[in-house]
Amino acid sequence: MSDIFIDVDGTLVDYENRLPQSAVEAIRKARQNGNKVYLCTGRSKAEIYPEIWAIGLDGMIGGNGAYVESEGKVVVHRLITLEQCKRIVDWLHRRKLEFYLESNNGLFASENFESAGNPVIKKYAAYKGRDDANDITVRKIFPDMIFDSDNLYRDDLNKVSFILNTYDDYLAAKEDFPDLKVGTWGGKGDTALFGDFGVKDLSKSRGIADLLDYLKVDRSETIAFGDSKWDIDMFNFCAVSVCVGDGSEDAKAAATFVTSAVMDDGIYNAFKKLNLI
Repeated sequence: MSDIFIDVDGTLVDYENRLPQSAVEAIRKARQNGNKVYLCTGRSKAEIYPEIWAIGLDGMIGGNGAYVESEGKVVVHRLITLEQCKRIVDWLHRRKLEFYLESNNGLFASENFESAGNPVIKKYAAYKGRDDANDITVRKIFPDMIFDSDNLYRDDLNKVSFILNTYDDYLAAKEDFPDLKVGTWGGKGDTALFGDFGVKDLSKSRGIADLLDYLKVDRSETIAFGDSKWDIDMFNFCAVSVCVGDGSEDAKAAATFVTSAVMDDGIYNAFKKLNLI
């Protein structure tokens, strides 16, 4: 039996947020056969919407390793501290950078995130190949986002994402917050659209290791599914790794094998090839 770890965006669902029915069927059959299936994602629990939980899952690793849950039990939850949150929020305000706070209790947007974020989200959607990129808005991408600028000092944060005015904003964040993990997303190199803050030394692979320790399972039984450079870390950790056919070239190169595209039954076909179903 295997422990299976599946990235969400671009892997389980495509970048139009479509969930193929074949993936649902594959996961359900694999679990019926005694395998365990976990999400392993940058999303926080508040961003795992009901249709995904309805598939039937054994748990999740969220916030790129910050949060680990198995069968409803919290295994690990590493949080940005309240003091760190205050420093981040004040720093972003000083630099006039709009942002949102990511927690299991919700996504909390800064004062002008919606207006500043709409054109950036359109660029992100276009970069991911969405045909409807011009129609994408912050509220469509984040339907449950909370626009409450009076509630920005928090002690329940997994991550903080912020809009980059320039790549120098990322470089400054990295210099000013050595106690946190600072990254970028939404593009390659200096074309990145967002920066983010997380708990230092976290990764998807660390979250998987935490879960395996809890389950007392060897990593020789693990399989990772992903689509981007953010998944290479867990590809290198797990015994077998699978990249979807519409994934990035660097992720494909790091994977054990490449399956078909997300909406071309990528998950299902890989599960069949691996004799999980």
